[in-house]
Amino acid sequence: MKVKRQREKMGDIDLLERTFDFAVRVVRFLKCIPYSKENDVIRYQLAKSVTSVGANYEESQASSSREDFYYKIGIVLREARESNYWLRIIKAVGIGSSAELNALIQESEELKNIFGSIFAKSRTT
Repeated sequence: MKVKRQREKMGDIDLLERTFDFAVRVVRFLKCIPYSKENDVIRYQLAKSVTSVGANYEESQASSSREDFYYKIGIVLREARESNYWLRIIKAVGIGSSAELNALIQESEELKNIFGSIFAKSRTT
């Protein structure tokens, strides 16, 4: 219990849940995209990057050193940026234009900013 309270204070639990929920929302959204060769490439790339955000953040919580944490957060940031890219592609080419897509793009922007901040701070400490 003590460990959980400490992690909640640091916001780790919220961010772990947030990245998990983001991935689930995107995977559900991807089910609504019509099948075609072009869409399948986008669907595959986005599914890989969005699930990697949460998986790598989860893994970063068990880092063996500061350098290991910095490395893993760098991966999380890159995957968050890639996820944002694919979501914007979906919107730009008109594959989807729902309120959910707009919310996912917004969430990906926020996650990019959060992980960018964590990455920058972990480099200086």
